[in-house]
Amino acid sequence: MNGKGSLDDLPAMVFVPERGDSLHDHPFYRMAVHDGRQVRAPALEELCPLPPGSDIFLLPGRLAVGLNPETGGPEVFRGGFAVAAFASPGYLRLALPAVSRLEDASMLPQFAYAPIGYRRGRFYTAAVRVDRSHRQDPRRFDLARIGRRARALVRQHPRNRLIAHLEHCAMVYGCRAAQNFFLAREECPLPASPTCNATCIGCLSHQPPGGVPASHERIAFTPTPDEIAETALIHIRRVRRAVVSFGQGCEGEPLLVADVLRDAIRSIRKHTGRGTIHLNTNGSRPDAVEALCEAGLDSIRLSVNSFRRAWYEAYYRPRGYSLDHVIASGRIVRESGGFVSVNLLVFPGVTDRPEDLAATVGAIRAIGVDLVQMRNLNMDPDLYLQSLPALDDGPPLGLIEVLRRLRQELPSLRFGYFNPPVRSLVRQRRAGITPWTKVHPWRHESGPG
Repeated sequence: MNGKGSLDDLPAMVFVPERGDSLHDHPFYRMAVHDGRQVRAPALEELCPLPPGSDIFLLPGRLAVGLNPETGGPEVFRGGFAVAAFASPGYLRLALPAVSRLEDASMLPQFAYAPIGYRRGRFYTAAVRVDRSHRQDPRRFDLARIGRRARALVRQHPRNRLIAHLEHCAMVYGCRAAQNFFLAREECPLPASPTCNATCIGCLSHQPPGGVPASHERIAFTPTPDEIAETALIHIRRVRRAVVSFGQGCEGEPLLVADVLRDAIRSIRKHTGRGTIHLNTNGSRPDAVEALCEAGLDSIRLSVNSFRRAWYEAYYRPRGYSLDHVIASGRIVRESGGFVSVNLLVFPGVTDRPEDLAATVGAIRAIGVDLVQMRNLNMDPDLYLQSLPALDDGPPLGLIEVLRRLRQELPSLRFGYFNPPVRSLVRQRRAGITPWTKVHPWRHESGPG
């Protein structure tokens, strides 16, 4: 097996019996993982206790695969279906579940499926913590309290359609960002665009008929600059290190309504110099990004699954723009003194290919990226792998090794999962003051003993 230890040190394989609905740990088979190329034993350094707030999903139409401790090889267990973990926010998945897919198996909903095992009274998964923030920890959300506050704010601002939309997101879809807005903490979402210029395979808010259902209902209107500014100012005035952000899971591409965003940003900055104004985007319109920076945008997060052109285009399927536009948008923000993040949609067996890592390092250097948000790509593993060009020969490096090499190659690069408040840093940069640099390390939590 990978790393130190033997198969006896691994958690047991977890499954659901064919005619049952409860979880079982197998008395013989050990936990196996799929690294995007092959089924193997997990390294002990890849394992951690399943974090609080995580979910466990049944994988219909997929048989569990475990390791035979006598032979050391993988075997299909025909007595039960596979299950997977969905680690709580802030954790990066390091491998995929080991399964045997039946011919009639349907596509899975859009979640980041991770392996799961059981040992000595605890569930384990293959993941590593990349952000210490607890801003989306499910234990911090009281739905009754959120509902009361949401209804009160909607009553106070009956003409603001954006606040009403956020109430729907908070109470119907359980959006943690929308819930945090009503709880007056952390980051406030500002969805604004009903349309998009990419047709991502794993889009969370729009899928073709007959496909995997979208996770969110996309916003059906464009809020006015006044509605956006009012919502943002409510949050900034109530939260000490507030972040307000365009580009959410319930919308398309915010740069398609850049004029509205520009006017909203100007209005916010007219009333306050506080709060980080942030944009999550595909970076498709560098000219629009430049206009938003001039209006007062502080930070940007560029979403990318790979900095290799063929792999990028296979997933995003961009319309009217290319990866070059994405890189140009990042450079514009960095040269303006703003803060640049990359939302790297991480997938085991793809992101940890040597060629992919080299492209990522090159792009980060070319842009001047401050922070890489290691985000799990949410979609059926088979669908994603089938959608990409043929993968390179040779084994993947492993995602822990990717993190190590990124830290070695780019020592000032920060790692995370969420958008940080950076207003004070941006002010320093734009005033010509040499800003601080800080490495934000990922955290390893010990596997089973």
